[in-house]
Amino acid sequence: MNAGGPKISIFSDPPSPRRRIRQLDDAAANRIAAGEVVERPASAIKELVENALDAGAGRIEIAYADGGRTLMQVSDDGHGIPADELELALSRHATSKIDGSDLLDIRSFGFRGEALPSLGAVGRLTIASRAAGAAEAAEITVTCGRMDPVRPAALRAGTVVTLRDLFRATPARLKFLRTDRAEAQAIGETVRRLALAAPGVGFALIDRSDDAPREMFRADPVQAEGEEALRQRARQVMGRDFVENAIAIDAEREGIRLTGLAALPTYSRGAAVAQHFFVNARPVRDKQLLGALRAAYADFLSRDRHPAAVLFLSCDPQAVDVNVHPAKAEVRFRDPGVVRGLIVSGLRHALAGAGHRASTTVSDAALGAFRGAGVAAPIYQMDRAARPALDLSRAWQAPDPAPQGFAESAAWTSARVETPAPDAQAEDATTLPLGAARAQLHETYILSQTATGVVLVDAHAAHERLVYEGLKARLRENAVPRQALLIPEIVELAADDCARLLAVADELAGAGLVIEAFGPGAICVRETPAILGTVAAEPLLRDVADELADLGATTTLGARMDAVLSRMACHGSVRSGRRMSAEEMNALLREMEATPHSGQCNHGRPTWVALSLADLERLFGRR
Repeated sequence: MNAGGPKISIFSDPPSPRRRIRQLDDAAANRIAAGEVVERPASAIKELVENALDAGAGRIEIAYADGGRTLMQVSDDGHGIPADELELALSRHATSKIDGSDLLDIRSFGFRGEALPSLGAVGRLTIASRAAGAAEAAEITVTCGRMDPVRPAALRAGTVVTLRDLFRATPARLKFLRTDRAEAQAIGETVRRLALAAPGVGFALIDRSDDAPREMFRADPVQAEGEEALRQRARQVMGRDFVENAIAIDAEREGIRLTGLAALPTYSRGAAVAQHFFVNARPVRDKQLLGALRAAYADFLSRDRHPAAVLFLSCDPQAVDVNVHPAKAEVRFRDPGVVRGLIVSGLRHALAGAGHRASTTVSDAALGAFRGAGVAAPIYQMDRAARPALDLSRAWQAPDPAPQGFAESAAWTSARVETPAPDAQAEDATTLPLGAARAQLHETYILSQTATGVVLVDAHAAHERLVYEGLKARLRENAVPRQALLIPEIVELAADDCARLLAVADELAGAGLVIEAFGPGAICVRETPAILGTVAAEPLLRDVADELADLGATTTLGARMDAVLSRMACHGSVRSGRRMSAEEMNALLREMEATPHSGQCNHGRPTWVALSLADLERLFGRR
């Protein structure tokens, strides 16, 4: 209601007279196409860099000013464009990537022939290029759809594409851009994503907003191949911490291969900003792929944490449609269920192979907490000891040839100490990954000694994970027990939701939920998983139907059963405040080493922290 004011209705005006159908001119058509292809400066950069990659460039330099509003320039050393083809390159649907005979057999980034004419329709676009073997370079300029003649240019090789005054022809679009800083960040993210797709190509991103240009990102060409090439490029793009805490992924199913790097659950992020998917080397943002990634980590992370991963899907181009949207950021697979199953199973198998491993950032954070926020006092030259005196001091402080650990020392009284069993001493458990238990601190934490340092274990969190994994294993070995409802529950749903649920009725029955059709627009629920106890069937079915509509698959039932098992594990595990014997502590450490996913608890927190001898020496200023 619009009380007190004029009533606004699109139906209140008299019908307008019929207008004649007419053909839009090329300028208007290009501006319309630009609205889909060029959403923001980062979209233009993406199209131009992809053209450079298709041209076989070995090095690409990207420059921008004022967040891309006033200047964007992409220079490459690719094979270039002949002078007699420059004008054609600015025509709609003109491309060298495909011949148009098969739109499913696409093996290049670009293929629609819309980017360059769209950019020329909304700004001032200049293309300077020198084709391989050409005597001289040439350039062409188009301003808001008005094309100038081709003229000679000075250029050694490759192509330089310069776009100035973006949205000059459609100034209203400028109002929808964000701040220069936000647009520059989007450009940086686009370039980094493309750099991950092409490790063998060098990238440089330069901000020319000020008089002194600033290099915002650089990635030199990687000479290695395969997994090592990806690790080196990921180190350049995502940082050393990600690479050190990532596990290699390599799985294949029905002709589709999944490779890449996925971070340990303990190396999680607060937002989904470190998730990169590539389909046949093309960077994509597909909700089904992201949903499969989330499902693979669902058992290891809480809802407010997100995994980090760089994953590549390789398949026959005929099995995937990249011509879904002009921006080419979405894809459609011929068999999406196979792709989702490959991602979930491949990631879970790799995470299980990581065993009890936890991320190194956990130890770094612990070390930082020990150091505190204080600033170390400066050391002056007069305070430094001479080398002979320093060597003598270190020799005097060296440990005895037969050092005593906490468990062997009777003077250690601040912690719960148990002498290890003779068998544990005989096999020298300190050489094992989690070492030998030496003490229990505050009846909560196990202090273990390893060959290279110490390990601090949260006994409750670790045992909770062990119990949880054991419960899940027993549930997988046996069929999910079901309880029949005394009175079957009838749930009314939309017709399409009913169709989705009935299509996966066998899968739901395997998870303990038995349903059947009950007339049009209704489903009868006859049995539910016994482990869930009393279940409200209607909200459960609606959740499952929504997930099927959104992702094409459902994990709702499994997630609910896992949540019940997690609560059971929490109540059945070692409680904080309980004193443990040396045998119990060492048995817990050995079981952690043998159990997958024991490096994090059921909520994604780390179960243990390791500090090396070098870390301890730095804490006490010995290094």
